[in-house]
Amino acid sequence: MSALARLERKYLLGLTEYHRLRTALPLYLEQDRFTKREDKGRYLVRSIYYDTRDYRAYYEKEDGAFGRIKLRIRSYTDAPDRDSLISVEIKTKSGNAMVKYSSPVSFEDYGVFVRSGHWPDTSDPVVQEFARLVRVRSLVPVVLVQYRREGYRSRDRLPVRVTVDHGVVSARASSLFPDHAILTPHRPKHVIFEVKTSIEEPSWLTQLIRAHELKATANSKYVQGIEVIRPNMVTPREVAP
Repeated sequence: MSALARLERKYLLGLTEYHRLRTALPLYLEQDRFTKREDKGRYLVRSIYYDTRDYRAYYEKEDGAFGRIKLRIRSYTDAPDRDSLISVEIKTKSGNAMVKYSSPVSFEDYGVFVRSGHWPDTSDPVVQEFARLVRVRSLVPVVLVQYRREGYRSRDRLPVRVTVDHGVVSARASSLFPDHAILTPHRPKHVIFEVKTSIEEPSWLTQLIRAHELKATANSKYVQGIEVIRPNMVTPREVAP
């Protein structure tokens, strides 16, 4: 089990803005180990998100409810792989402050949970709380979200992480690896630039954001995923050109 507390800010960038910003990142940041091992410098992230059948978590996010909880199960492959671990995650968020609790599970244990609603390991507090929340809140898997991530860490080893997510798509799904999923793009020709820090923002990061005139905006992949699979739920909002 791991617990990570940090502040998060997201920015929606057009491709021209992204390429301009990317040239400045190596001055302060270096690729993380996951990005380095990929030939194209981007690794796959695939998540299945849980909600009630009437999308309570979606509406709580849109209403800005305090103390929101998000449940997801994440894989770094787009096909079943018995040799890869899967991450069970619970995120609590209040404004920009976030705490994420996560535990790795095996592909086999994930399969048991999908079939029975219970995890074989009864000693791990994260997976047990995940199962409890699913049960008491009547949660079900509702949307699959997938993208390619570029990850960076601070060169001076500060607890600062920057990610760039490309090609975000989503589909209706009830598991991480559905047999037939129609993946639909969220916002083509855009990337999501995200800053995550557990300390006061370093001055170089503040200057970088100001120099590129970045403006933080709500960019929940879960919310966008729901609105892609259920267009009738779209909330009017300003979208970057």
